[in-house]
Amino acid sequence: MTDEPVTDLYDLRVVVERIEGRSVCGLKVGDYIDLTESNRLSTPPGGHFCLYALAACMPLLPAKQRPLPPGDWLETDCHVACPDPDERLIMRIERTRRRTIPTEELT
Repeated sequence: MTDEPVTDLYDLRVVVERIEGRSVCGLKVGDYIDLTESNRLSTPPGGHFCLYALAACMPLLPAKQRPLPPGDWLETDCHVACPDPDERLIMRIERTRRRTIPTEELT
């Protein structure tokens, strides 16, 4: 067993849950982007994700990656709205897997 420090992080998926307006960027309900291994973004083959929708989620992703104390509002809040008022695109941030990563490998 090693005494090297490790960090527990969640992989995340940002999913388009609903579109209450018109999808200008071409996203559809069910489209998603994955954040894995602390910093890797990927879409399904042939998929895409709107940069502006992703930018709306970015401030929450590092916090959602970490285990949070009971009662923390981020444990239960998982919805983010795209900033485009015509789209009214609502995304959901899901935790998909918990990883233990050597701390020295994190940026």
